[in-house]
Amino acid sequence: MCIHFLEGMYVKEKVVIITGGSSGMGKGMAIRFAKEGARVVITGRTKEKLEEAKLEIEQFPGQVLSVQMDVRNTDDIQKMIEHIDEKFGRIDILINNAAGNFICPAEDLSVNGWNSVINIVLNGTFYCSQAIGKYWIEKGIKGNIINMVATYAWDAGPGVIHSAAAKAGVLAMTKTLAVEWGRKYGIRVNAIAPGPIERTGGADKLWISEEMAKRTLQSVPLGRMGTPEEIAGLAYYLCSDEAAYINGTCMTMDGGQHLHQYPF
Repeated sequence: MCIHFLEGMYVKEKVVIITGGSSGMGKGMAIRFAKEGARVVITGRTKEKLEEAKLEIEQFPGQVLSVQMDVRNTDDIQKMIEHIDEKFGRIDILINNAAGNFICPAEDLSVNGWNSVINIVLNGTFYCSQAIGKYWIEKGIKGNIINMVATYAWDAGPGVIHSAAAKAGVLAMTKTLAVEWGRKYGIRVNAIAPGPIERTGGADKLWISEEMAKRTLQSVPLGRMGTPEEIAGLAYYLCSDEAAYINGTCMTMDGGQHLHQYPF
């Protein structure tokens, strides 16, 4: 009953930017918002993947625009904003989903490896948030930001020091912007911390063996992986009027894994 009440009521014709929107959780969120009639903008660095995702998302009622860009490049971000503003006339929601990760012991991590993840996850999230935040402030729009983080930002986990540090920074950024922009401009900023999610590139990179995947699954009290669709449902809720008083919060969706010690 409540699900039907939420459907299509809050994001119809709103403009939603999803970075890293051509696959995995990003595409899952894009499909959900398109189903609800939103005007969805997916971004990524690979044109072919973007076009494939766009064709899939176009099956649903909302409009979809694909923009090839790099979240590490502030010029790309500004051009994207101008393009979207010209096409749709506004921006309502930003979902910072672009990410990069791989397993590597801290003692073996190169400077390039460290910088690569920090630049995409931490810097890219700030660059996009700052640029679109300025756009909202200038236009008087009470926008909505969702940042994708990870439970190991506070729980820790082996082999992901670069990503954990970046995600912890994004979590701090989420809370800081929620206070600063919420108070001044009515802009809401929240985060989602997914656990093991199927059909994502992150899963393929992190679970490098069948045994590791098995032990990861055993660490989830619900005994299964989550789905991009479940993450999309939470993102949709956070962008709805039902969540209008939620600000500066990180919502964990991991089947209870954060309550259970890592099995490595």
